[in-house]
Amino acid sequence: MINFSSTASSNLTIWGKVKSLPYILILLIITVAGLGGIALYSAAGGEFYHWADKHFLRFSFLFTGMIIIAVIHLKYWYWLSYPLWLVGFTLLLIVELMGQVGMGAQRWINLGFMNLQPSELMKIAVIMSLARYYHDIGIRGARKYKNLMWPAIIMGLPMALVMLQPDLGTALMIGMGGISVLFLAGVPARLFIVGIIALSAIIPLSYQYVLKDYQRARVDTFLDPSRDPMGAGYHVTQSKIAIGSGGVNGKGFLEGTQSRLNFLPEKHTDFIFTLWTEEHGFTGGLFIIGLYIATFVFGFIYAFQAKHVFSRLLILGLCINLSLYVMINTGMVMGVLPVVGVPLPLVSYGGSAMLAALICYGLIISARVHHGQPIPKGEDF
Repeated sequence: MINFSSTASSNLTIWGKVKSLPYILILLIITVAGLGGIALYSAAGGEFYHWADKHFLRFSFLFTGMIIIAVIHLKYWYWLSYPLWLVGFTLLLIVELMGQVGMGAQRWINLGFMNLQPSELMKIAVIMSLARYYHDIGIRGARKYKNLMWPAIIMGLPMALVMLQPDLGTALMIGMGGISVLFLAGVPARLFIVGIIALSAIIPLSYQYVLKDYQRARVDTFLDPSRDPMGAGYHVTQSKIAIGSGGVNGKGFLEGTQSRLNFLPEKHTDFIFTLWTEEHGFTGGLFIIGLYIATFVFGFIYAFQAKHVFSRLLILGLCINLSLYVMINTGMVMGVLPVVGVPLPLVSYGGSAMLAALICYGLIISARVHHGQPIPKGEDF
């Protein structure tokens, strides 16, 4: 049994933990959310009491939750990894049985004050569970193929349920986040090479026999947006027009014509980056992407400072998860990726996405605050 009282860092008081919080990272998070509020104010045509007010209210509440997560000892998050996965899996089952339908998919649970999308939380639970699993079995265990059964279950079951909603984009994000943890844990590289070859062979078959009609339309539109400019290609066509018209410095705050004249669809959610770049141009787009990159850099620094496998894999996995949001969202609105309905963290309007993002940052900060403290393996509990 590991004696946690043996290290000075384990004696941190709550106030000591608060003082050790990474305030530069926290300021970056607040700045991104603040820019999101400004963009939502613009999306509503200069009205605060439409989307921006709810955005700031949610952020204030969830930001407090992020700080609470950050000061809770990381060993408790280690212990809760598997139970949280079970909770997330149960919520996905509830979605299948009585979930709320919206935009052609059954993805949400109506909580009254918000619609919760359990798949967003499942991305985090999968990373936490895999980080704990590889912390327990160690580097040598990660290299044994027999130890791939549990990771396959941890990733595969929620992916299957999410695909039934149907939500292929989120299912792929769960898989990509989980696979990144496997790679970082030391799973043999040859397995990933074989997987890439197999995936290359499966993709054409999946397009023909697995994807639904609207999903095939998204792929076709990605390859040639001009084939249906007023139908399936409308979103990305209008988005590219708006981004291009913003130029280097943008048209100015509240001066975006594509958004103000309602040519730009979903301007407060999936296409909010388009609205931002139309008004603030290429430099504005680079600025907000730079803020995200800065938060990820802090995360990678914390991972290299981590003293144990769970903390390192948790931080890196969550940073990759957040970066996937940013890359997929910005890529789809610029037409370099298919439109899959992925929000921009802390900027797009929506409670589930903000909740997931701030949980990620809370866990990353918790790993940083408690980086000098040991984490027991499963058999030590």
